[in-house]
Amino acid sequence: MSDDRLIVAMDVPNVLDGLELAKSLGDSVGFYKIGLGMLTGGGLALANELKQEHDKRIFLDMKFFDIGATVEAAVRGVAQFNFDFLTVHGDPHVVRAAREGAAGSDMKILAVTILTSLDRDDLDASCIKEGDVADLVQERAGLALSNGADGVIASPQEAALIRALPEADGKLIVTPGVRPAGAALGDQKRVMTPAQAITNGADHVVVGRPIWQAASPKAAAQSILAELASPQEKTPNL
Repeated sequence: MSDDRLIVAMDVPNVLDGLELAKSLGDSVGFYKIGLGMLTGGGLALANELKQEHDKRIFLDMKFFDIGATVEAAVRGVAQFNFDFLTVHGDPHVVRAAREGAAGSDMKILAVTILTSLDRDDLDASCIKEGDVADLVQERAGLALSNGADGVIASPQEAALIRALPEADGKLIVTPGVRPAGAALGDQKRVMTPAQAITNGADHVVVGRPIWQAASPKAAAQSILAELASPQEKTPNL
């Protein structure tokens, strides 16, 4: 049985490449993330096929953000496919609308706090209020959870802060921005190793390029799974 703490980000161009990746990973991986970049490449069809025909868990990473009625309608449409996780932006009105749209389903609503590819300079350029990134993430996480989110998306560097919130009791923390020790950081700026993310309070880690760009994706995934099984042997990828 696979360890579903590992979610593989299927950031590949199209359905055929996605199915080939899933085939190569086989039973070693049971949970996949399909994001906005795959939407025009048949992402929803791929998600549905992996869920219905291959019994995989699916994290649909759409990061919905709009007026409440639109978010509610969009989430209700997604909920009919019985996917496991769906992301929305963590603004309270968005979270409340998503919660309404998901009513009656088992799909978990995960709120995005601050994207793991952003740092303080990026927030300044976007006119986001002053303050330490970690403090802002913790504040946004608390707001999202108190408004009905089932969990949050956050950098592993903030996972421990979020886990300490009273609002986080019994909630999910899912961490992108995860790189195995020695891996290239790519476009991520706030990263840690998979094992350190779990140690810091994350329930799931999301790993993409270090797996699907590897010469052997299955071997890369199995290496991460072995790391998750013995986190005391690993250190942060700072």
